Amino acid sequence: MATAYQNLSDYDFDSVPNASGMSIGIVVSEWNRAITEKLLEGACNTLERHGVRTKNIVIKRVPGSFELVFGARKLADSKKLDAIIVLGCVVRGDTPHFDYVCSGVTQGITKLNLMYDIPFIFGLLTTDNMEQSEERAGGKYGNKGDEAAVTAIKMVHVNVS
Repeated sequence: MATAYQNLSDYDFDSVPNASGMSIGIVVSEWNRAITEKLLEGACNTLERHGVRTKNIVIKRVPGSFELVFGARKLADSKKLDAIIVLGCVVRGDTPHFDYVCSGVTQGITKLNLMYDIPFIFGLLTTDNMEQSEERAGGKYGNKGDEAAVTAIKMVHVNVS
């Protein structure tokens, strides 16, 4: 469903399983930091609201969105985690670079989901302009970080049920 029809931060709190025993990794891009740090804040706050202890949230920063896949794989290989969230922001420009980065990250995260026995959550904003990114990083459409955190908790629950 298009974000214009649903706020990324709206969800039924009671529909999210208890996450108190979970360890979650988050890989976040430094590119478009003003946006990605808000996504990270949203994800961490939502995880903590559902019981994930701060010490059980492992954060790894990578230079750009294309590097999210490598960072997520390295995090999965180095830590015992229940899920990994990838957070980034790619804004369309005047060249095809946007298409290559978005496609690469999408394919990479898909591959990680098939290679590992934990869920990798796609929290990459792919927008036409910075205004759309701001609207999805705590603005009028909520925060994609919140949505990614809820998805991670629910997918961990699916993985262990």
